Amino acid sequence: MSKKDSILKSRDFTSLPSPAYILDRELLSINMDTIDRVRRETKADIIVALKANAMWSIFPELKKHSDGATASSLAEAHLVFDKFGFKTHTYAPVYCENEIDEILSYSTHITFNSLTQYERFGARARAAGVSCGLRINPEYSTVETDLYNPCDRGSRLGVLSEDLIELPEGLEGLHFHSLCESQPDDLAATLEAVRKRFGRFFDRIKWLNLGGGHLMTHEEYDVDKLIDILNCLSADYPHLKLILEPGSAFTWDTGCLVATVEDIVSNGGTDTLMLNVSFACHMPDCLEMPYKPAIIGMHDPLDGERRWRMGGNSCLAGDFYGDWSFDDGHEPIVGERIVFRDMIHYTMVKTTMFNGVTHPEIGIYDPATGYRCVRKFGYADYRDRMS
Repeated sequence: MSKKDSILKSRDFTSLPSPAYILDRELLSINMDTIDRVRRETKADIIVALKANAMWSIFPELKKHSDGATASSLAEAHLVFDKFGFKTHTYAPVYCENEIDEILSYSTHITFNSLTQYERFGARARAAGVSCGLRINPEYSTVETDLYNPCDRGSRLGVLSEDLIELPEGLEGLHFHSLCESQPDDLAATLEAVRKRFGRFFDRIKWLNLGGGHLMTHEEYDVDKLIDILNCLSADYPHLKLILEPGSAFTWDTGCLVATVEDIVSNGGTDTLMLNVSFACHMPDCLEMPYKPAIIGMHDPLDGERRWRMGGNSCLAGDFYGDWSFDDGHEPIVGERIVFRDMIHYTMVKTTMFNGVTHPEIGIYDPATGYRCVRKFGYADYRDRMS
């Protein structure tokens, strides 16, 4: 049993609110130790990607264990400046005329997705003292899910090597992002493709952003190999500042979505536990990826075991996932807690208020001080999203 497994097993979720996203500070500290080790043993900067988690109540903690932050929009850049207290690295697939000046005011680095965007806004960025970079497409990725793979030749993300004949004047960095919850071997193979197609420019740039997807806090991730890859790259190009911007790694497996069984529906031989949360609204990646989330105290059914489907509380017909069996084989009852594990990264940032279903509150659990609610949602939040 891993350290995180032991910690979660010790928690009394019946005493915690539902529905609620609950970040566990003890789990977060385990991740911070790993990230600090990579920062300490390499020359790379590791920065927080807000697109995976924008829970600004933990920004003071993340700030202690990172080298900055990265934003993908004006709102994210503003939030970094407001709550981290410094300027951000910024990349967006496209910048708009009515936002670019404010984005630049919050940025130290900006990556352009295309040569035409650089031609349009690059001089303005340089005049503002912002270091400019270009996103490149290495035409290689080990990501198998098309929704998360930006590297085919027809992708709208990044410049192909055949179109980058010369490095435009004033560009100081290159940026690729082609990993997703990946291992060091995936990074090594990607770097080989990047060096093959774009290595001719490395002696003319100051920084290389290796993007996100480095899931270094996963218990099966080979951190030693990542450190070796980064140090070898630094040895080959000692003038380059290496930047990693993992999204999931900072808050991977650091908290749960606590739900409650509100009804049990048995139709056509299928038993469904009707919850006070929604896959469509509160766990959208489960349906988009798709992936089956872990539930504490439950497992994939074996032959002959009683199976339970989890049903969401929106009216979308496909708002369900299944099936699971209880570890101890008990019969669930109305009022019982169902605790979805690893629901902090790429979850809260992607939620919706479809149907106006009650939105889970956000809280932090500290074993020394107990539970603290940091955000509740109500009718006004739903109303004010509408017109």
